[in-house]
Amino acid sequence: MNETELRALLERSPTIAVVGASTHPAKAAHRIPAILIEAGFTVIPVHPTATEILGQRAYPTLAEIPVPVDLVDVFRPAAETPGIARQAVEIGAPALWLQLGIVSAEAAEIASSAGLDYVEDACTGALVDRLGIRPRREG
Repeated sequence: MNETELRALLERSPTIAVVGASTHPAKAAHRIPAILIEAGFTVIPVHPTATEILGQRAYPTLAEIPVPVDLVDVFRPAAETPGIARQAVEIGAPALWLQLGIVSAEAAEIASSAGLDYVEDACTGALVDRLGIRPRREG
């Protein structure tokens, strides 16, 4: 995807589930969701044990999130991403985004085969920050 397509994807994705969100403020998996929240996105942290991150209710898995998710943003090792891609498909998320440094041909195949928009090796927060992207909300 080019920058224009990435902008459009983020603008139409107001609710972002962040798999691997961190409770540690020094980590990118904490700082980037904070940038997304500041920009107006609804961030839903996915963490196996935390109940709250950045003031947002956290869920142990994507399947336990009780609202529709527009984009699944992944901060986990590449080896875990095919399973996360399958979960994203199962919850009906229209897009899967692997953060900077994360690449997976298998996750790409799973997501693309199911019709999800797919991005890898790119930082949502950096793009949102640099381009001033804000989510479009219906209604």
